[in-house]
Amino acid sequence: MKVSDFDFHLPEANIALRPARPRDSARLLHVAPDGALDDKGVLDLPALLQPGDVLVFNDTKVIPAALEGIRPAREVGGGGDVTLEVNLHKRDGADGWRAFIRPAKRVREGDEIAFGEALKAVVEAKYEGGDTLLRFDQSGAQLDEAIAATGAPPLPPYIASKREVDEQDVEDYQTVYANEEGSVAAPTAGLHFTDRLLKALDERGVEPVHVTLHVGAGTFLPVKVEDTDDHDMHSEWCTISGPAAERINAAKAAGRRVVAVGTTALRTLESLADGKGRVRAGSRDTDIFITPGYDFQVIDALMTNFHLPKSTLFMLVSSICGLDVMQRAYAHAIETGYRFYSYGDSSLLELAEH
Repeated sequence: MKVSDFDFHLPEANIALRPARPRDSARLLHVAPDGALDDKGVLDLPALLQPGDVLVFNDTKVIPAALEGIRPAREVGGGGDVTLEVNLHKRDGADGWRAFIRPAKRVREGDEIAFGEALKAVVEAKYEGGDTLLRFDQSGAQLDEAIAATGAPPLPPYIASKREVDEQDVEDYQTVYANEEGSVAAPTAGLHFTDRLLKALDERGVEPVHVTLHVGAGTFLPVKVEDTDDHDMHSEWCTISGPAAERINAAKAAGRRVVAVGTTALRTLESLADGKGRVRAGSRDTDIFITPGYDFQVIDALMTNFHLPKSTLFMLVSSICGLDVMQRAYAHAIETGYRFYSYGDSSLLELAEH
């Protein structure tokens, strides 16, 4: 399909720079299987689900992956010190990280970068688009602790370019059920959940199941090709435990629905599907790229935020409801003031009727 088919105009005013407070007070657009639209709130979620539905959460925990570094002045022809914005995006061994660096043209292989007094790295390799491989002077848990002491929440560029990251983001950009450290971006659909909402879901008889996918910064990379067939999807590590797989498969066998909280939970489920409507326990890197025409193996519905034009995530949601329905849903959301992106409002999308 043409990438331009997934374009739409989004006014700047619809981009959320802060989350709703409390976080479960956000709006929620329900898209029914027949394409009908209904304006709801996140607190209506229990009523929109059925007893016995399985709600699958991604329990990854965001690390403070946004770093500011200094590339010291070079002795010959390098000018003075250069301040760099460094966003870690994928671990590479005990002492390495792939990272996006800006301005990339001011670093070359072999350069040392200092992150404050206690952490340094060497640029081991450079790739396209500012992507680099950094090798740190610490490793393992010691490196994790140094990054935690030095870094900041890695807000996506459409927020970070408009305001400074602050202490409130440390809490706001983390789900209340985050448990497994490793993400450099939040699974944002989960940011709407609170203890009271989880309690209401439990009282409704909705069954929670946790899987893990460590979200990479590649999720924010623009699609630069004209045809979706030519897009190379970034890969991310995901896992489903044995008990989680058993509970999901028991629900499918009993005819109960599986609802993914966020595109990352959905991609985990579909990546570990066995082709027969079940999931396998296990871990893998996944680069699954879901576009209209995809035959969903596991999920029956998706709770997700509102995504960027021409993004892989808008392509994914269009595969659930149909491109025409999602263009109509997004036009309605824009017209009625829904807030978009990581800190924005939510939607509940049910698989289209066939």
